[in-house]
Amino acid sequence: MPEVVLYHKYVSSKKDSPPVKSKPPKSGFYNVAWFFTVAGIILILISYSPSIWFWIQTEVGSQTANFQLSQSEIKILNVIGETGQRKYMPPFDSKLPIINHLTITSIGVDTPVQEATYDNYEEALRRGVWRVSDFGVPNETGSPVILAAHRFGYLAWTNSFRHKNSFYNLPKVKTGDTIQITWRQRKYTYEVYKVDKAREITDYTADLILYTCETLSGPERIFLYARMIQI
Repeated sequence: MPEVVLYHKYVSSKKDSPPVKSKPPKSGFYNVAWFFTVAGIILILISYSPSIWFWIQTEVGSQTANFQLSQSEIKILNVIGETGQRKYMPPFDSKLPIINHLTITSIGVDTPVQEATYDNYEEALRRGVWRVSDFGVPNETGSPVILAAHRFGYLAWTNSFRHKNSFYNLPKVKTGDTIQITWRQRKYTYEVYKVDKAREITDYTADLILYTCETLSGPERIFLYARMIQI
């Protein structure tokens, strides 16, 4: 008797399976909104990254201590600190602002000079550039004018404020660049002749010294030394 093989065909019914819903295509508006959201987050992170990194690495107090001059620096500055009237004085200009001002065109610094004693200089650093008290002023000879400022600053600072009112870009200044200080409505111009990385001042013959921290938590500083020039 011949072998009989039976084949069974199973046919599924469409009624038994749930319907598959197709996803609607994403609109162009969704893609544009997503792009600008991501771009905005990136810009915010870039803007605040220096301050965020600053706070991660160290507390503000330890950074503030880095702006205090050492006893040896203070001793030398006091020795050379006999003051006198400068032979050259820029002309008085009533149109210049009454508030003392610092301008470093090459790095975009354009900020008032903050005055404060050693007891309260951190408040001056919060506002921008501090003239180290008890030492030189532009219209007198003797000790150099010494200006200090944070590089990375505070979380409350915007990126724009940081670039205009701090020494964030001080390492980019080169010899030959000029610095202007408006002091008592006279504009004093200085030319940078030396850029240095050190823990203390190494040249006390300068008419103007600018300094800031090099890294976030290290003791090294960046110093600029400049001499007054006649314009």
